[in-house]
Amino acid sequence: MRTGSEDEDLAGAEPLRLVRPGELRADTAQTAGMRRSEAISGAACGSRALWMGETRMAPGAISANHHHGHSETGIYVSAGRPVFVMSDGAGGERRLETQPGDYVFVPPYVAHREENPSFEEEAVVVIARSTQQAIVVNLGDSSLGAPSTPASPA
Repeated sequence: MRTGSEDEDLAGAEPLRLVRPGELRADTAQTAGMRRSEAISGAACGSRALWMGETRMAPGAISANHHHGHSETGIYVSAGRPVFVMSDGAGGERRLETQPGDYVFVPPYVAHREENPSFEEEAVVVIARSTQQAIVVNLGDSSLGAPSTPASPA
């Protein structure tokens, strides 16, 4: 609960900032197989503690294995049916098959990759991170096992 003095401290805060789709910045950390764009960050709009953006995956794309360091990541599936793949801890894989409207939580340091099994539809997700930067640590394929190859379209 805020006190009156805390509200007064916020009275001089910066105004709301609208970021339009055409203003997304591509100069952020990238992983092969996907394209990240930054919407909210210190560089983009003066954010002090939050990073937010979107990731797009072309039809049939598979990202490289990666993790996001000490950052927690929240993902909202906006379009497509991306699959999030991580180790099951026993030498195999665990696959989260998503659809538009789903949310995915990625804890710090959890190695994973994204796959777009559709050969017709782009996958789009909105990302929020608990750190100001888009931390991305790209890993070798052996971190989860080699990425699977989507089945070719029928």
